[in-house]
Amino acid sequence: MLRKKLALAATSVAALVALTACGGGSTEPAAEASLDPANPVVVKVGASPVPHAQILEFIDENLAQDAGIDLEITEIEDYQTPNIALADGTLDANYFQTAAYLADQVAQKGYEFEHGAGVHIEPLTAFSKKFSTPEEVTEGAKVVLNNDPVNQLRGLRVLENGGLLANLTDEDTVLSIEGDAEKNPLGLVFSEVNSEQVPQYYTEDDSVGIAVVNGNYIVQAGLDPEEILVQESAENNPNANFLTWRAGEKTEAIGALEELLHSDEVHQFILDTWNDGSVIPATN
Repeated sequence: MLRKKLALAATSVAALVALTACGGGSTEPAAEASLDPANPVVVKVGASPVPHAQILEFIDENLAQDAGIDLEITEIEDYQTPNIALADGTLDANYFQTAAYLADQVAQKGYEFEHGAGVHIEPLTAFSKKFSTPEEVTEGAKVVLNNDPVNQLRGLRVLENGGLLANLTDEDTVLSIEGDAEKNPLGLVFSEVNSEQVPQYYTEDDSVGIAVVNGNYIVQAGLDPEEILVQESAENNPNANFLTWRAGEKTEAIGALEELLHSDEVHQFILDTWNDGSVIPATN
């Protein structure tokens, strides 16, 4: 089966389009057709490397051909490129985001997308090399976290659940709470960076006291579970990741992929591969 994996940065949308053209592939969505395992339909999917692309690779290697599809998997490191590439037709679908993040992107950029049911959850986690428990965190500790509004609030909620922040609202950001003694009683000092950069700051900057890391980057960076300070609860968690496609363009092939993402085989693959709880199947 045909598989393609490319690593992209936020500034590489043009490069993605060029690479697709050079590979002879069309930027048109997968054609609607009766799916035939002997002549599988190619579906171009952009995904975060871990765990999304790994889940897609499992499907491609074990389930896709019998379903009459063949996945071209494009690994994308950042959270902006997948939706840009989906909107411009470079991709047929992407797999990396949550409902809250997608809603924010649609509101900001006017994307016309639809999505499937949640596939998996990656609990957001606060790590620390300096503090073993939330009670040990000292005044003025430096916190590095995501700079996109949706995941930033989610990260602040993790800190609130650990008792480090209080009385947050859904409108709060690091700017609104940094000088607020009621909400930020320890006077934590926040540093906002791109989500994929958080693990690098955590491992390389000795001034960082706490890092709030998105689940896929935890796995990718191989962070030490012994350094977990507080973790988002998986129970009733609304932040499941799902497959997304352009509105009105859910082809038969995309529908087949959506079904495979919710198969018993994929459910078991997630449980077996991430048995530390860093990635868990969603319940819908």
